[in-house]
Amino acid sequence: MPPAKKRPRSYDPVRTRAAVFAQLGHVREAVRGLTGEQLASPTRLGAWTVRELVAHIGMALTAIGRALDLPEPDRPDAVLLDWPFATAVHSAAIDEFTRGVVRDHPDLGVYLAEVADTLEQQLDTHPGGRLLRTNAGALPLADYLVTRAVELVVHTDDLNAAVPGLDVPQDRQALAACTRLLADALAAKAPGGSTEVRIPPYAVVQCVEGPRHTRGTPPNVVETDPLTWIRLATGRLEWRRARDEARVMASGERADLGALLPLMS
Repeated sequence: MPPAKKRPRSYDPVRTRAAVFAQLGHVREAVRGLTGEQLASPTRLGAWTVRELVAHIGMALTAIGRALDLPEPDRPDAVLLDWPFATAVHSAAIDEFTRGVVRDHPDLGVYLAEVADTLEQQLDTHPGGRLLRTNAGALPLADYLVTRAVELVVHTDDLNAAVPGLDVPQDRQALAACTRLLADALAAKAPGGSTEVRIPPYAVVQCVEGPRHTRGTPPNVVETDPLTWIRLATGRLEWRRARDEARVMASGERADLGALLPLMS
């Protein structure tokens, strides 16, 4: 996937930090109440159980520390919109690392508390402009923190799907950041102005080559809610099923996004 051609939108680092800790707090609260049977339950993530899923949530945040331990890159060589397209390449290594976390941290509540404390110290110590070597390239810490908000939102939804009756809240700012980054990734993957994708209340983007809309009602419109969009963009939900179940409204000959999804997995 080629890098995005347009400049990605900016994210307030103070709000991003608050969103990450708020969402992590919601997960920690939920994990405290999980039974051994629930932790052993399957998830929609292949062979992972809930235990592996929770371990991975913590691991996604410790990635910041692992990057800080490496020498700082000389210059940025990636942008935030490169990140969604770089995740699938490392899936095997992520699986192996996650299983190692499970072996080393039998008490996931303690593990997540340690993750939160360490992350707070790291963010207090390092400026947002500090460059990190990530799987997408060299990115500023402030940008990489946005990707951690995405990880938290996506996997909180996985957690809710895996445990019947569990309803872990989604922090509004974290949900907004996740929705916007994945919407912008769609616009980067399929640049153009013929189709308007609306994900109220957080994002509107134009994409897909063709006649550009300038005023009035666009001829090609896709509209859905944030969590449905995130599930589509991450492969948790198929486009056809979302259409059949009326989770997505799509009108116009260029409004079929099925061939463009998922964006990341």
